Formats: sequence, structure tokens, C-alpha cells
Amino acid sequence: MTRKSADKRLVKRRNPTDPVRVAAILKVLRETYPGVVCALNHKNAWELTVATILSAQCTDVRVNLVTPALFKTFPTPQAMAKASLPELEELIRTTGFFRNKAKSIQGASRVVVEEFGGKVPQTMEEILRLPGVARKTGNVVLGSWFKIAVGVVVDTHVMRLSRRLELTRETAPEKVERDLMKIIPQDRWIDFSHELIHHGRQVCVARKPRCVDCTLETLCNSSDKTWSSH
Repeated sequence: MTRKSADKRLVKRRNPTDPVRVAAILKVLRETYPGVVCALNHKNAWELTVATILSAQCTDVRVNLVTPALFKTFPTPQAMAKASLPELEELIRTTGFFRNKAKSIQGASRVVVEEFGGKVPQTMEEILRLPGVARKTGNVVLGSWFKIAVGVVVDTHVMRLSRRLELTRETAPEKVERDLMKIIPQDRWIDFSHELIHHGRQVCVARKPRCVDCTLETLCNSSDKTWSSH
């Protein structure tokens, strides 16, 4: 049996979360995006925390344009904790919702300094105590910097592609994450989210997915496909 015919057989299985199908998806993603890393530029855990907070409802490209000046002006949590809100707002204005984000990164810097000795904590329970940090940010920082897999990053791309690939039917990020944690091996949680995010940006785009170029096409039964070899 050829790989293509085997993939077609897998697609037709009644259970889309069958371990064999999930393993096939993971294999293709790893082969398509080897050595994939977080798209947010950062030099340490604190910079990644701030960048991820800023990335809410904003592109990573825009965040990467903003953070160099921000970190040059306020290079440490201690420096950012002493910054005025107007100063922070001006530096991050183009990321959108800049007033709320300025309060979050200032608040997070103060908690890091006052409660964690100036270092970003390494547990989900502790990192969630930082203003502006929810599970997505926690998973990004713990996974990408500390290499600690406590969950799966669920951003808009992971949400959309997980549903398109029938890995979940949920629409709430935390429920999607729980579903993915049940079917994805823990040693793949970190890379899986990076791979899916890259795939969502480059190939499986929201408005018109490039199915003809998709390495997962034979494993996908999405109703909005633009091309099919099935």
C-alpha cells in the first residue's frame, strides 16, 4: 500500500482522533517544519513574557517591531516596574489595546520583582499570578523558554486548525487545550503548537486555505477545502 492510499484510508476512519491518524498528523508536521521555534523575538524569559502579552489581538510581526525599543528603554523587570504608564503606552501604542497592555506589563513586572526576585516563575500556578498572563502566555513562556510542557498553546491558528483537522469540536481555548492534551503525546505539546501556528500562517490560512500545497491534505476532511485529492 502506498503512503497516499494509506493516508486516504486513515482519513475515512470514523474516529478522527484515532491514535494512528493523530500520529500521522504529528509526523507530517514535524517533517514539514523541522526545528520550528517561537516567532516572537526574545533574549530571555522576561522578554518572551512581555512579547506574548503584547501579542494579544496583534501580529507577531508587529510585536517584533515594537519590542526592541521597549526593551532598550526598559531592559529588566525592575526597570519596567519603575516606568510610567504614559512611557509604556507610547512605546507599545501600535500593538493595539495599548493602555490595557501597558497596565499588564507594568503589573507583571512589579509582581516578578516583588514576589519572584526579578525572575519569571517556572510553574503555571505561579506565572498565572502575573497580570495579563493567562494559560496561553504561560504555555508559551514555560514551553518555549524553559522547555516545560504543562499544556498546549492555543492561539487563533491552533484553535482553527485543530477544529479543521477534527482534533476537537470545542470553541473555548481551555477546552480545546484539554482535548489536545488527551490525544497529543506530552513530549510533542511544545513543538506541535509551533508547527500548527506556522502551518496556519503559511498554508492553512483562514480566508482561502492553500490545500493544493498542504502536506496534511490527505489527512484532512474539512468541509471548506479548496482542493482535494480524495
